[in-house]
Amino acid sequence: MMRRSQASRAKPKVSLSFLSRCRNSRETPLKHKPKLGQNFLVDPAACVAIADALGNVSAQTVVEIGPGRGAITEILARRVKRLVAIELDRELAPRLRTQFAETPSVEIIEADVLTVDLASLREGEEKLAVVGNLPYYITSDILLRLFEFHDVISRAVVMIQREVADRVAASPGTRDYGLLSATAQLYARLERVLTLPPEAFLPPPEVHSTVLRLTMRPRFAEFGVDPEPFIEFLKAGFAQKRKTLAKNLRAAGYDSARLAAALPAAAISPLARAEEIELERMAALWKNLSQEN
Repeated sequence: MMRRSQASRAKPKVSLSFLSRCRNSRETPLKHKPKLGQNFLVDPAACVAIADALGNVSAQTVVEIGPGRGAITEILARRVKRLVAIELDRELAPRLRTQFAETPSVEIIEADVLTVDLASLREGEEKLAVVGNLPYYITSDILLRLFEFHDVISRAVVMIQREVADRVAASPGTRDYGLLSATAQLYARLERVLTLPPEAFLPPPEVHSTVLRLTMRPRFAEFGVDPEPFIEFLKAGFAQKRKTLAKNLRAAGYDSARLAAALPAAAISPLARAEEIELERMAALWKNLSQEN
């Protein structure tokens, strides 16, 4: 796996003061000791690459999840119409307010992003852009929260643990494919932006990190499925990884006789596991099972 992408090796145009702050943060201890498992990004080229991955946000509201010490916030503040940074850390949030007190485009909210109504942050009917270095321990929860608000988000650029990114982007039939993969790919088009080594952060994590760009393009209409019941169907199908899809669905209450008829109609073997089946066939199976007698 690469250590740097071309984007992160490029020499971006960025202020000398910003570069100096990033370099100094590598060389001196953190004055603020992370309490919430944060790993602060201190690679200036990577900060710029992540901001660049959002595209043109000059007429858009951007929501930043976990701005930390403001490395990416500072870049975006000069590019956006409006930036709403959501920070849970009670020490970092007031520091960020002070840091950006003279920047009217930046608003700092001290909150848990999982409790924030993202739709309330937009102006009018605009679509939000989202960026964030997601805490490893709640990555899946935050991704699912973003999918919940897919109708008000145009795209999200998120940095997550490389192994989780592998799961999110995995293809059916591979070891990493699972419920998170299926859900993510049902809601968004996924692109890998870059992968960063531990030394790009302070303190260094024990893992590599990958930046993903998620362009929200829900596929429910394409597959002809209803969102909520189909998601529940996927949860049932992936409930126990070692069991076949049929066994998982029977355990969830689906009728054995109807399953026996619906599986071959969707071109699915009765011995297949959920991770072997692409979304198109899962949708076909759900529709067959949902038809009234």
